[in-house]
Amino acid sequence: MTTQPRIARVVHATTAEGPGLRTAIWVQGCSIRCSGCINPHLFSPTGGEIMPKEQIIEDAVAAGVEGLTLLGGEPFDQAGPLAGLASLAQARGMGVITFTGYEFDDLASRDHYAQSLLANTDLLVDGPYQAEIPEQKRALVGSTNQRFIHLTDRYADYDPESNPNRLHVRIGPDGTADVAGFLNSEALKSLLNGTGLKRVRRRSSQSH
Repeated sequence: MTTQPRIARVVHATTAEGPGLRTAIWVQGCSIRCSGCINPHLFSPTGGEIMPKEQIIEDAVAAGVEGLTLLGGEPFDQAGPLAGLASLAQARGMGVITFTGYEFDDLASRDHYAQSLLANTDLLVDGPYQAEIPEQKRALVGSTNQRFIHLTDRYADYDPESNPNRLHVRIGPDGTADVAGFLNSEALKSLLNGTGLKRVRRRSSQSH
């Protein structure tokens, strides 16, 4: 198993993927493949590119972020490499938020790689996306079954009901829109419709 993660996309200095200024990292590959997922292009484990953990951390430090957010794809499908990445981040004083389609109880009984990623995560957002029970109140999650599990007290004061979803759009010189934050596919199409912009899909070809 490679010790470096396979990454689809990295966005530094965003406020759309959790509390504070963050580096958001979308991993490539997902074995869960939730129906209605906004990122089906991240299902395949063969896209994206292998990125050195150390370089990701140095770039995050240079961007002055508070922490990392690991998204997907499915981070626990690459638990070993991402545990190493999360450990490096925490050693540099950063917090770590990890999203997963698995449930915490399942992860707690998995191999030592999963245990290591849990041990290096401050806030876990768990559960598969279920399109039939859409979330209307809490930020960052798409369905009501998904939970915020505080594995440390670093983000204990974060309240997803009082922090609205944010959308972070960077427009490139070629007229493409690089989007971070939670918005379903239809809402994103509606937002971009008529602007002449097209959503860019980096490196794997992108939020939870």
